[in-house]
Amino acid sequence: MEEIMRLFPNEMRQAILTKIGDRWGSLQEIRIRLFQPVELIFDRTMEWLPMLKPSKEEGIFIINQLSEFSLYRMTDELREGYITIEGGHRVGIAGRVNTSDGSVKALQYITFFNIRIAKQKIGAARNILPYMYDKSYMNTLIVGPPQTGKTTLIRDATRIIATGWKNVQAHKVGVIDERSEIAGSINGIPQHDLGYRTDVMDACPKADGMMMMVRSMSPEVLVVDEIGSEKDIAALMEAINTGVTVICTIHGKDLNELIRRPSLQMVFKQRVFERIIVLDRTREPSQIRNVYDQNLKQMIQKSGYVHI
Repeated sequence: MEEIMRLFPNEMRQAILTKIGDRWGSLQEIRIRLFQPVELIFDRTMEWLPMLKPSKEEGIFIINQLSEFSLYRMTDELREGYITIEGGHRVGIAGRVNTSDGSVKALQYITFFNIRIAKQKIGAARNILPYMYDKSYMNTLIVGPPQTGKTTLIRDATRIIATGWKNVQAHKVGVIDERSEIAGSINGIPQHDLGYRTDVMDACPKADGMMMMVRSMSPEVLVVDEIGSEKDIAALMEAINTGVTVICTIHGKDLNELIRRPSLQMVFKQRVFERIIVLDRTREPSQIRNVYDQNLKQMIQKSGYVHI
């Protein structure tokens, strides 16, 4: 994890490394707030480094490491509020916001950092494959609150679908990776294994990217992370009407909460998703709580894993 540790001054780096120890596999986030204790979030717990309170100078060091001493080259990232670094890790940033005509122009006085650890878990999607495939792949919506492993699941599902498994041949997969979290691309090159037949539209707005991908790369399966806006839904419906199978994630607590959202009324009315997989927040990431069919009937859970 040198690509993460290089962000910190020596004393911070050593203190954080000592605290994490051999627990990198379960680490989810490193949260830095100037003049406040550093926070480490693991799969099952949260821990503080009470004596490690980053100073303004240490915050400037982190910013310089992120920007390679040129904030100008980070103009777009500063406006979006996050930066993707080598390894596919995403660093969220917050502070004073500069606006122009009611729109965010840039972030100034960056004083908060959230380093989200990108971990490719090979095989993480094995337990959802039996629900997503029945002679062909089905339009699938993966639902869960933050930190339930939605992106981890959709990343591994992409890898499996694009590589093939058992007697199922590899399919052409198009990934719309607006936040650079699925592929973790750096300069257009994915840092994660997404399989042999995957094409990625990186840092592209979902609503634009879906039809761009359909027109340019003719995918059989389209993968999108964190849909939600009315524009996202309209583009999703248009893509499905072209005959492409869509697999996507959405933030949500449960099915009932989604049904009440105005932006999703058309989706449920037309029974677009043949499978809706709801993840459990109370257990380890990427654990299934419920699975529903297109009629919103709960399915009997299939046992075992798909052997890849």
